[in-house]
Amino acid sequence: MWHGCHKYSEGCVNCYVYREDAIFERDSKSVFKTKSFSLPIAKDRKGNYKIASGTLIMMCLTSDFLLEEADQWRSEIWKIIKQRSDCKFFFITKRIKRFMQCIPEDWGSGYENVAVGLTCENQKRADERMPIFKELPIKHKVIICAPLLEYVDLSKYLDSSIEEVSVGGESGKNARACNFDWVLKIRQDCLNANVGFTYHQTGSKLIKNGKLYYIKRSLQRTQAKKAKIDTFVTDKY
Repeated sequence: MWHGCHKYSEGCVNCYVYREDAIFERDSKSVFKTKSFSLPIAKDRKGNYKIASGTLIMMCLTSDFLLEEADQWRSEIWKIIKQRSDCKFFFITKRIKRFMQCIPEDWGSGYENVAVGLTCENQKRADERMPIFKELPIKHKVIICAPLLEYVDLSKYLDSSIEEVSVGGESGKNARACNFDWVLKIRQDCLNANVGFTYHQTGSKLIKNGKLYYIKRSLQRTQAKKAKIDTFVTDKY
């Protein structure tokens, strides 16, 4: 949808977008529409949508959907989302405080085809953002603990309104280490609350049983899956 962002909190210190943009000498703070902005409503020569019905469309993975600089374009995206009610849309944000001023007039209790993932990289940000998130009119709520910088106690926030918690370590050569014990504790909190849990990546540095492991970028997702600790208690979205 759009690319570019400005760093917002502790989880942004080693942002992968800044790291990748630096390779191409591109300014990550410069926000612009991407070529795929209107892709969800693009059609082929036969008049069929290029993106099939039922597709999960991930939005603004190299930005933040609620970023201030994107206010001028967001209304267009809401129209696209409404038009493609046959597809599912998902975005992740740290700027949950801006949510109510960024939704369309007909949002009501939320669009059924939109899921929102809230980033909580440490306890400070969880306690700052989760009380707001819990009260918002959103049909599908997901918590993203990534990059996980410490054990985050989510137990008082977990109930049937949260569909899943996804946990991951930090990537990059300057990554801060993720302790596997933190991952397991969050998983247990999810099990106790009957909330789905996903371990989506190990990060570049993983501490397990007191030993520090360095994991190549290409293996971080597969190694996380090899742990076989994902649970899918709910399947609402």
